[in-house]
Formats: sequence, C-alpha cells, structure tokens
Amino acid sequence: MKVILQETLEGVGDLGDLLDVSNGFARNYLLPRKKAVEANSRNIKEFEHAKRAAAEKAKKEKQDIEAHGKKISAVSLTIAAQVGKDDKMFGSVTAKDIADGLAEQGFTVDRRKIQLAQPIKELGTFAIAIKLPREVTATIAVHVVKKQEEQAEPEEAAPTA
Repeated sequence: MKVILQETLEGVGDLGDLLDVSNGFARNYLLPRKKAVEANSRNIKEFEHAKRAAAEKAKKEKQDIEAHGKKISAVSLTIAAQVGKDDKMFGSVTAKDIADGLAEQGFTVDRRKIQLAQPIKELGTFAIAIKLPREVTATIAVHVVKKQEEQAEPEEAAPTA
C-alpha cells in the first residue's frame, strides 16, 4: 500500500515521503495513529499544496528576518567602561551589557544569541555577531570607550547664624 508520511518516523522515512509499505503495517499502525495517510490523488495534491504554502511562508519569514538583521547591523553601540591606570578596564563588557545597549536603542535581542567568545576586557572597537532565526546573522559595531568621570562640584556651605 502506498502512503504519505505525516511525521518523521525513525527507520521508516521522513515527513512527506511517499512510501510503499505492507498492507498490515499501514492498516494496523500508520493509519490508525495518524502517522500516514493513504496516497490517493487527492491526498497527494493536498500535501503538495501544503508544502508549497509552507515554502512560501518560510521564504517571506526569512526575508523579514534579513530586513530586521540589516536594521540591527546599522546600529553602532558605544559602551562607556571605567578604566584605571594605563587604560586598564575594571571588569568587562559582556553579552548582557550589549543586549541592554541594544534594548535602549529599541532592539530586543536575547543575550544568548550574541556571539561573544569571551567578555571584552579592553578599549576599542569590536565587531560582534548576533545570531537571528533561520541562519541569519547580523553584525554590530561595539565601541568601548573610557567613562568620563564627572567632577564633583564643592557644595557651598550655608552661612551659620
């Protein structure tokens, strides 16, 4: 009996495969459990239509994600870090800091999707990759600069009477 698989079955086939299986296997296992449908002309046309619709939807979704990736790639992020003697940084810039900086500019990115091998521990400009769905990657420029220390103004003493 010819059947179209409705899901991937290990050792049998993948979703959408057109298989020729024994009548007993099809009637007693595949069809009652809705793991396959009989391969008649109507079911084949229906499945191919669903496959085309899914492919078009996936293509449109990927284009939307690529457009979003281009918007993110246009972002230049500046992070001010506290430095000490010889421009040695205190602490480091992590994926969380980058995600917070992107959130301030209106881009919501999961910090786990920011491809940062190790935290940034020096001043400079770095290209950081952000992994988006559907194998789309955006790259942003992160500038790590010195934090400008604000001069504390001496408070004027109120005259005591």
